[in-house]
Amino acid sequence: MVRLDRLVNVLGGYGLRLSRCPVPRSTELRSVVLPEQAGGRTVVGDVLLAVGADTVQEAVGWASAAHAAVVLVRDDADSAGPASTPGSAGQDAPVAVLVVDPAVAWSEVAAVVYGLVLEGRETESGRGPTDLFALADSLAEAIGGAVTIEDRLARVLAYSSLQQHADRARAETILGREAPEPLRALFADRGVTKHLASSDDPLFVAEDPDHGLTGRMVVAVRAGRELLGSVWVACREPLDGTRRRALTDGARTVALHLLRSRASADLERQVETDLVMRLLEGTADAATVVSRLGLAQGRMRVIAVRAHTAEQERHAALLLTFDRATTGFGWSRPGRSALAGNTVYTVLPGDDAPTAGAWVASLRAALPAHLMLSAGISAPAASEELPAARQEADECLALHETRGAGSRPPVYEESWDDILLQRLRTAARSGRAPARGPVAELRRHDLEHATQYIPTLRAWLRAQGDSAEAGQLLGVHENTIRYRLRKMGELTALDLRDGSKRVAMTIELAALHDQPVSETGQPLSIPDKR
Repeated sequence: MVRLDRLVNVLGGYGLRLSRCPVPRSTELRSVVLPEQAGGRTVVGDVLLAVGADTVQEAVGWASAAHAAVVLVRDDADSAGPASTPGSAGQDAPVAVLVVDPAVAWSEVAAVVYGLVLEGRETESGRGPTDLFALADSLAEAIGGAVTIEDRLARVLAYSSLQQHADRARAETILGREAPEPLRALFADRGVTKHLASSDDPLFVAEDPDHGLTGRMVVAVRAGRELLGSVWVACREPLDGTRRRALTDGARTVALHLLRSRASADLERQVETDLVMRLLEGTADAATVVSRLGLAQGRMRVIAVRAHTAEQERHAALLLTFDRATTGFGWSRPGRSALAGNTVYTVLPGDDAPTAGAWVASLRAALPAHLMLSAGISAPAASEELPAARQEADECLALHETRGAGSRPPVYEESWDDILLQRLRTAARSGRAPARGPVAELRRHDLEHATQYIPTLRAWLRAQGDSAEAGQLLGVHENTIRYRLRKMGELTALDLRDGSKRVAMTIELAALHDQPVSETGQPLSIPDKR
């Protein structure tokens, strides 16, 4: 968004001059259009580039039809003079006229105007002030009903401050940042979803007291054939006349904003991804990159996330996760994210583990319920240590994937022992576990003769040689432990008096994928011996 006064001042440096100004210089400008029609309707916007106009009178006429407050027109059209005569047609239209010098190309003018009017607006990735809320306010004032702007997934993008005809359904939608599931089901049953997918005409949805709905007028926001979202107006009866036209024209303006927002967001996400990956891969100017990302200097955590649903939707789930991780106001979005391969990485300032866990939980809550999310959280790290933190997050993520998405995401400083064991098990599965030696031979004996030598050895080592405690862990008498140890010594070279060999056997046992169990078949849970 830009005010007319600033547009005039900036364009003056490009050889444009203000010919007439019957509108306040404080007028806010939010969209730029060309003189054209789409779908049989005139494209509307605040600033019209009158490319091809022969006279100022014709350009002002085009601007009036497009509901524009400002029109830019060639100097040769201005010199023709039909609109310069007081009282002539177009002279009374509330349209400011900016005259373009013949030496200035329209492409140059368009680049400057689009940049001024549209680049100051909030994008999805969170830069700049928002004007979708201001647009919702303008629509609500013109139509006379509370307005909500949603994306194609029924998530709220903006809403008006005007509350006329507001109801419980609107309040729940705004508070939840998306239409509640029962309300979406109601709209689907009434054919609203199907209508939005195929028609640009406004549709009235009658009241439904059970869902707290007093009535709605809804219109699709579309760019070409692509559905971008929808505009909803709270009203007790169908809109008609100027109010209906205001809604359809407003939907086209919203489409321009959403298209520009998406393009800007994609560009900003790419820049953000490049900077985050520089940090995660290692760079000599890490502190500078942190500043460019708008993050505070200090310790940070790396969070690694993967998401999937059905196998064929794996990439879609990942892209949706990245989209949600990078959506929000810049000043309130705590982390900065990158999409690398099949993983979303987020650099999150601070060293508080619960805060990182809460960030993962909020991301999960913003995604569809059927999507499965796994995550890993690194230990705190300085900016130059982030490559090591990335590896920690990757290993925590791999550990979380073995536990299931419903469990709490592992944090490195709390889970380093599990990660070490996971490394050992990975090495064992790759064929790097010893094929001979006491542990391997005892394991083969257990498989062939249904003995319990491996669980006994594991319990004895974890009990640090205390046969009584090992017997309690397995649910057998301590004499049984001593008997088994003696028989194990007869089967293989089991030297339990050698400390190095005990450590080696402990490591090899930890690498085995077998779940340790007691004599009763229950999982073996052995506390640390203090």
